[in-house]
Parts: sequence; C-alpha cells; structure tokens
Amino acid sequence: MFTGRRLFVGCYLSLFSATRIAASTTATTSLATLALPLAAGFSTRFATGVSALSKATLMNAKSADLAEGAKDLFARTPLIHSQPLSALVGKPVYLKLDALQASGSFKDRGMAHLCATLQSEGTTELISSSGGNAGLAVATVAQKLGMTVSVIVPETTKPMVVEKLESLGATVTIHGKNWNAADALARERVAASGGAAGYVSPYDNPLLWTGHSTLVDELDEQLDEGIGAIVVSVGGGGLLCGVLEGCSRRSLKTKVIASETEGASCFQQSWDSEEKTPITLPGIDSIATSLGATSCTPVALERASSHSGGFGAIACTDQEAVDACLRFAKDHRMLVEPACGAALAVAYSERLREICLKDVEGAIVLEVCGGSGVDVDLLHRWKEEFLPK
Repeated sequence: MFTGRRLFVGCYLSLFSATRIAASTTATTSLATLALPLAAGFSTRFATGVSALSKATLMNAKSADLAEGAKDLFARTPLIHSQPLSALVGKPVYLKLDALQASGSFKDRGMAHLCATLQSEGTTELISSSGGNAGLAVATVAQKLGMTVSVIVPETTKPMVVEKLESLGATVTIHGKNWNAADALARERVAASGGAAGYVSPYDNPLLWTGHSTLVDELDEQLDEGIGAIVVSVGGGGLLCGVLEGCSRRSLKTKVIASETEGASCFQQSWDSEEKTPITLPGIDSIATSLGATSCTPVALERASSHSGGFGAIACTDQEAVDACLRFAKDHRMLVEPACGAALAVAYSERLREICLKDVEGAIVLEVCGGSGVDVDLLHRWKEEFLPK
C-alpha cells in the first residue's frame, strides 16, 4: 500500500507541478483513502510527455483568476478511469474525485476563493448557514486562514455534522426547521455586526462559482480525449454555475447534465418551465438533504440556457440515488451522500442512461462531489429503507 501511494504521488507531482496536497490531517487521510480505489482496479489517466506539459502551460492562461493564496486552500483532485462504469455505460467514464477535498466535498473550491477574498478585504469573522457540506467547507477553510466562523444550521442537521463543525472550531447555532430559517438568522447576525462579519452563502455568490470552476480547469488539463459530457448534482446551483463558467472560459463544447432527486428538484422544475425562471418548492421531500435548496439561483438557469455544448436536467428517485451510492461503494470503495448519488445514478440507472447518455460522444465525467453526511451505518439504513429485499 505504501509503495502504491509513493508511486502515485511521485507521478502526480512530476506531471503537474501546480498540485498541492493540503498540509492537514484530513488531507493526509484523503490521500490514504485514494489508494483504495486505485487498488480496486482503477487506472489513472494523465497526460505524458513534453506535449502534455506544454498543454498544461498553455491552459494556465485560461484558468480561473483566484484570490491570492486560494489555490493552497483546496486540493487538485484526481481524475480516474472507472472500468466498472465504462463497461456498464459502454463508453469511457471518468470520476472527478472531489470527495477527497479536505472537508469531504467540492465546496472547498468555492469557499477557498470566497473566504480568501473576504480576508483580503479586512474581514476576520465569517457567518454562514448550512446543514451540511457548505458549513464544513467554510469551517475548514476558515481554520486554515485563521478566521473565526459561525454556522447556523437547521434542526434537521445530522448530529455527526454538528460534531464535525465544532471540531473545526466553528460556533454552531441550531435554528429553524429548514435551511431558509437558518439562513435568515445568519443574515440578521451579519447585519447586526455593523460590517465586522462577512456573510457566506452556501451556493449563491459569483466568487463561489469561480472557485468551483477550477474543477473544469483541471479536467481540461487531465483528460487527453475530448470531454463528451460532465454530470453534476444540482441543488441551489452553485456547482452547476461553476462548471458552466469553466466550460465557457475554456470554450469547451461539452454537454452538461444536471441531476437532482425528485423531492428536491427545484432546478429541474425551473428548467422545464416555459419561462425558465426559478420556482420555489413548498419543502424538501428527499433523502438527499444536501440538495435542500427550495429555489435555485437564476444565474444557473441563465448560464444553462446560453451554454453552447448542450444541456440537460434530470430528476432521479431517492431509490435510484441510494442504489447508486451502494453500487459505487461496492465498485469503488468510497462512501458518498445521496446528493452525490443523484449524479452517479445517471450512469448506474438504465432508465437515466437511456435519457441522458445515449447520444453523448466522447468521455463522460461524473463529478463525485462527495459529502460528509454519510457513514457505513447510514448506508445500511438507507439500503433497508429504500431498496427491495
């Protein structure tokens, strides 16, 4: 196992000098975790030779313009070929492993750029609202920057998430029955601070979107063959905005597919409406609580409408999302939330494959956005609840 890790790191750093491995216990653990899928039959795909290095140099000119120091606050994650999913789909399938970020999800990317920007403007205190991954990401980044952070979470937040937030030094307040109520209190506290505290949205800020767009920068540099489609989970639309921004900046004619669960499908319903304007759900009725925004940012709809590479929105069932999580754990030795399972289901579900991937030409990339609200016990519980015997 040690030899595999050393070989992987040596190749990775020699080919991509810009790679940064966060100097934290969590990041070190993530690197160890990476050895498991590699040992389980994956093959990495990295450009080789002088031409690849020249390509990377040229690509840097098209990369996201981030705040000073922001790149050191998140990891450049691996892109690996999935043999099990490629065989299932009948086309090359790659996994962008953002579950290996220090906080456990892609949100480190956007939070790094947003928090570093706020700090450069003189902000020392951050206030955010999140029942899950965004709160963990802002707490992770704030700890690295030496900033204080308060996170307002709804009553539905899992105890394990509250414990993780507090372990990162965040002050946690439990308030309201849903994220909207928690967010209202967060905004009130920011207003009452008289400008001393900065508000950190979980998904609706252009700085977040630019940070998230770095995953497309990495994809464009890591994958030699053309990217036929990128599949992402969507909740409020922050990740989607970032992916579309990255595709536009790099002039990629890549199809983007946004997937969510039926009980949290604010984006898909908005996209399917004649006006293509945000609708507001009366509530969230899905196991994928990390997709729990009742309304999406209108910018996601605007960018999807103008994307030149093709776009699609789909909603899967909770059962399909859970099934994808379980099969992904078996195939790839990694645990992810049902919110991430919504994207994985596009490949695992025969119904969704037929709708979304049938006409895709080129490689398919699944954004493994991750999520920290999962453990082995929860996975077994979901299996008992959602999947037939």
